This record gives sequence, structure tokens and C-alpha cells, in this order.
Amino acid sequence: MGDFFGGIDWLLGDLDTTHDWVGFLSIPIFTAVIGWLINWTGLIMLFYPIHFHGFKVPGMAELARLAPRKLQEVPGVVQGGVGWQGIVPARAAKMGSIAVDKAIAKLGTPAEFYQQLEPDQIAEHIVKIFTPDIPDLVDQVMRESNPALWRDLPRPAKRAVIARVQAQLPSVVKTVTDEIGTHIDQLLDPKIMVIDHFKKHPELVVRVFKDVGQKELNMMVNFGFIFGFLLGIPVAFADHWFHQWWLLPVLGIGVGWITNALGMWLIFEPTTPTKKLGITFQGLFLRRQNEAAEVYAKIIADDVITLERIGDFLLDGPRGDRTRQMLAVALGPAIDRAAGPTLGAAKVVIGPGNYRRIRESFAHEAVGRTLTPFKDPEFSARQSDKIRTLVAARTKELHPDDFVEMMRSAIKEDEWMLYAHGAIMGLAGGFIHLAIFGVGGG
Repeated sequence: MGDFFGGIDWLLGDLDTTHDWVGFLSIPIFTAVIGWLINWTGLIMLFYPIHFHGFKVPGMAELARLAPRKLQEVPGVVQGGVGWQGIVPARAAKMGSIAVDKAIAKLGTPAEFYQQLEPDQIAEHIVKIFTPDIPDLVDQVMRESNPALWRDLPRPAKRAVIARVQAQLPSVVKTVTDEIGTHIDQLLDPKIMVIDHFKKHPELVVRVFKDVGQKELNMMVNFGFIFGFLLGIPVAFADHWFHQWWLLPVLGIGVGWITNALGMWLIFEPTTPTKKLGITFQGLFLRRQNEAAEVYAKIIADDVITLERIGDFLLDGPRGDRTRQMLAVALGPAIDRAAGPTLGAAKVVIGPGNYRRIRESFAHEAVGRTLTPFKDPEFSARQSDKIRTLVAARTKELHPDDFVEMMRSAIKEDEWMLYAHGAIMGLAGGFIHLAIFGVGGG
């Protein structure tokens, strides 16, 4: 052993030729470029393609269930496909679930979101949109429920019925918006709404990551060059000293793995300011939580939790039937009020059964039409400012641990793929350098 170390040229005295020096000095340059490429291509792996690209292999889905868990996490494997989908879009549903559990659930209850949208303004908008439709609605319901009565009714009487309904419309609409507000926690499930939306729109999850953390992602790529260069210096000396053909490829694996791991650590760790040797360390992403919160809030308010999507969920979501039935029952008394002093006479003339059918028809038609303005994109966009304000304020108040977990948890279990990708590229870089300059650069 003593002879082995005694034969090593610790002072680089045996670097005799230009080729030797270029081979030695090029190693940190090689590792720097490889480090940059590792992090750059790692981001591509992280986000693209948005949808799975590859091909199915018969029987692979069954075999995949027997494979190690880590292998099952590779996008497409469990579905029996060979190919790739970006890690983030592949985990869109998981990202949605974590976004709710770790952040959105802490931002406010459904009732708070609803109140932030100012139900009184919603009611005014509904009345404005709905009023011109009242004549057609009354005519449609009466033709379907009691065509003979409606046909024989004098025109002035018809106009009086329509006018009466229009006069009572604000009261009817307020019943709808109040009833939604009272039961919103039972009617609206933000978790289902967010998960479904992220699952259907994986590109939105990519946008969340890129828009919120683009500065940090760019820095991660640049630091890949720096880390690669610094790690390449001891690799160059080790290669020169020990003259083993396998050394560069093996050390390249370590350089690639460590470069990626350091990049992730630099962005997310430590979550709270930590002083070491008089220097304060904190994850780059955490240092601008307030700025990132504004970007995140805009995405959530403009694309995820919007008045338009709340309306879609209330009417057409898994609890849509319950919403319609609840509102129809609540509208019954409001329709009776619209009948006013003629209520008793109406029941005598057309019969209690016919009156009940007309009232139910009005209620069910009114439910759909009064919630239609929820789906008005222009009005929804105006109301989104309120949601944005609430989400931004609450996101800024999140503990740094929760803020990081909101962004990182969806990919944390899959980070090993990025590290493995770095290790493979480091291995390849070592072989390329070996092929060009030989063992020990000579």
C-alpha cells in the first residue's frame, strides 16, 4: 500500500505534454457542462411531455404490478406503456389533492370563498340577466303544465302574471343565493373540484410550478454548471493520481447524482432561515414566498376556484342533483309569494294538484336559469379578483413548511428519477472523457 501511494505524483509533475494538461484541466469543464445538461434535461423530464408519449406492450401492465414500487412510479409503467410523461403532469391528481390538503383547505372554507365572491352582487347580476327571460319562462311553464288555462287566459291577465313574477324575481333570486350560502359546505367540495380540474388539465399543474418557481428553476440549471465544475476538481485529481479506467465513469455517477440533489436542496432547504458560520441559509424558493404567493393566487383564482367552475360543480358536479332539489324546495315559498293574494283563487280555479305541478315546474326551471349566470366567463373573471386577494393573503400566512410541501410533495417521491437521470448522464460523461483523453488524461 505504501508503495502504491508512494508512486503517486501528488504535485502533477508528470503532466508533460499539452495533451496531458488539456486532459486534466478539461475534467472540471466536462463535469460543469454535464451538470448544466443534467439539470436542464431534468427540468424537461419534470414537465414534458404533458401527456404520455409511448406505446403499449401486451402483458406489461400485469407484470408491472409485480415490479418494485419504485419502478411502478415511472410514468406509464403501471398502465403497461413504454415511454414518458413529465413527472409533474403525471402526478396532476396528486398535486391537486396535496394543494387542497396542505394549502387550499387552510386558505378558507367553501363558505369563506363564497362570501368573498359577494353573493349580493351575484344576485344583482342574476336578476339583470334573468329578467328578460321571465316572459319566455312563464309561457313555457304554463304551456307545459296547464296549456288550456294559459291558452284561455286573456292577454292582460297573462301580462299581469308575468309582471308579478318579474316583480318578485329579486326575492326569488335572493332565496337561491342565500340557500347556496347556507349549505355551501355540503354542496361544494373543493378537493374534488381541484383534483378533477388538475387531472383534466395537467398543463395547468405545469404552469403552477413554472410560473411560481421559474426563477428558482432557472437558478437550478445554472447552479448545475457551478456544482459540476466544483465537483469536477477533486475528480480530476483522483483520475490523475490513481490512473484507473473505471474511475471517471464511477465518479461521474456520483457527480451527476449529487449535482441534482444539491440543486433540489438549494431551492427547497432549509425551509426556515438557519444560521451557520454566521451565514443565513434558506431555500431560494422560500425567500420570496410573498411574491410566489401572488403568482399562485392568480392561477388558483383565474383557473381553478372560479365562480364559473363553482357554478359548474353546483349544477353538474357529483352533488348537482342535491343542489337542484334543495333549491327547488326552497323556491316553493318564494313562488307562493309571487302568486300573492291570488294564491287561494288560483288553487280553486286550477286545482291544488295542478297548482303544485306548476309551482314545481317553475322551481326547477328557475334553479337552472338562476345559476346560469354563475357560468358567465366575463362576470366570473370580475369576481376572481376577490378570490385572488383571499388566496394571496392566506398563502403568505402559510408556515414555510406547508408552503414548500404544497409545491414539492407531489414530486418528492419521484425525485429519485431525476437523481438516477443525473447519475446516468454522469456515467456517460465519464466514458466520453475517457474515450477522448484516455486514463489519467494521458
